[in-house]
Amino acid sequence: MQATMKRFNAQVVNWTRMRDCYGDVDRVPALLEQVELDDDADAWKELGFRLLLEHDLVFPAGFAALSRLMRLASRSARARALAGSILRCGAGHHGCDDLLASCADEISGFRELLDRHLRSRPVDYLQAFRDSLAAMEEYHWSAVLGDFTDDFYHLACPHCAVEVTIAIGDYGRYSAIRDWNLGDVDRRDLRPAPSGELSGAGRWMYETAVRDGREALADGIAHLFGKAECPRCASVFDIAAEYTSANRPVLR
Repeated sequence: MQATMKRFNAQVVNWTRMRDCYGDVDRVPALLEQVELDDDADAWKELGFRLLLEHDLVFPAGFAALSRLMRLASRSARARALAGSILRCGAGHHGCDDLLASCADEISGFRELLDRHLRSRPVDYLQAFRDSLAAMEEYHWSAVLGDFTDDFYHLACPHCAVEVTIAIGDYGRYSAIRDWNLGDVDRRDLRPAPSGELSGAGRWMYETAVRDGREALADGIAHLFGKAECPRCASVFDIAAEYTSANRPVLR
């Protein structure tokens, strides 16, 4: 029954309404058929250009193709990467929520595939990690998470409203007030979260990074989900909670 529903979902896409970034409605389904048959590199390149523009702008054809791309992902690295890139844009104002909802089963399967991929410790680990977060609807973390060599997060202190810079990288792990002439001033060391106190997305992120031997990523996540001291009023607050409150999209 589930397989029948998946085939049905793929068949009901009305491609005459699914324009790509060039305004065409017929080229994407033809390209999908081509890559399904022979994994042609040129076809994949054109498909990527038609579905996803720079700055993560996705057209309706991209979400219409998502279900088929995720089903191809088990045998095609190109399909996995393109599906992940489209899925990371799922929280935008794209008007395609019905298309996303129709491939919920495929998204669940895609998340399991990504987890197996992460366990293999691939060269594209961070991208797959971020794609996994998108599959969990943690779009705000998927959009900004880096490798913690040069990461900055900007948020308002919940007590005095001053803008606080959170730095997590090779240069230090601190909160500060950013002065565009002097740099980060009045630095205060961050307080990483004990692993046993993590929950939700933070726990998944940390435990997955530890499982896969990504020590620097796990350490950065512990600091990201830890606490910071405001340099202005000296209050202590939860970094991830404040960042999530300010940046997590409202899912429709």
